[in-house]
Amino acid sequence: MPQIFHRSANTISRASIIFLVIVVSGAFWAAAELQRSPFYSWRDVVREQPVPFSHQHHVSGLGLDCRYCHVSVETSNFAGVPPTKTCMNCHSQIWTNAALLEPVRESFRSGKSLLWTRVNAVPDYVYFDHSIHINKGVGCKSCHGPVDQMPLMRAANTLQMEFCLNCHREPEKELRPRESVFDMTYEQPSSSKPVTVDGRQFTDQIALGTFLKKQYHLRSERDITSCNTCHR
Repeated sequence: MPQIFHRSANTISRASIIFLVIVVSGAFWAAAELQRSPFYSWRDVVREQPVPFSHQHHVSGLGLDCRYCHVSVETSNFAGVPPTKTCMNCHSQIWTNAALLEPVRESFRSGKSLLWTRVNAVPDYVYFDHSIHINKGVGCKSCHGPVDQMPLMRAANTLQMEFCLNCHREPEKELRPRESVFDMTYEQPSSSKPVTVDGRQFTDQIALGTFLKKQYHLRSERDITSCNTCHR
């Protein structure tokens, strides 16, 4: 029987298979990188707001505690968006005629809430509880970044599944004493700046985190990385 295909067809078929594998792998890689990019996650992108609120000015400059505005962060899954009345507690006394704050004054007069743009958010199919993380010693900065240094608010992390799992697998890398959860200037322990908890001094974050895991009764890694922990 005569040969139907030329011998070069073997080389072409092998090359086409390799090419297909490269193209498919490249497509998956490109999709993964796109998902992590600011184009999709909005990481490090300043979102437009009705009023250009500066966390740097209010937190670092004036020393306001996170809980002054985000009142439900310790007891609820939602940190809470401050009502206009909270802004007016101060701005009925200072900067009362600033054009920049006219939307705030108009909101207070009309009773119509300001429509803030969410900067940090997880998908609707993900369950996240702020109070659990706060009470287990996870600092605001671990997820939200150096908010006290942000003139305009931006997302410091993607808050995607990969980011969450990295912490859930090794929570000891992020845990801190509860009294320091809202302290934006907190530094992890070192030989020059030890951290004292219950009379014990720690100069290493892993040692501190391991101690706090037991003190805070954190569930096992298997439990906190289980699918139904976040997807309920």
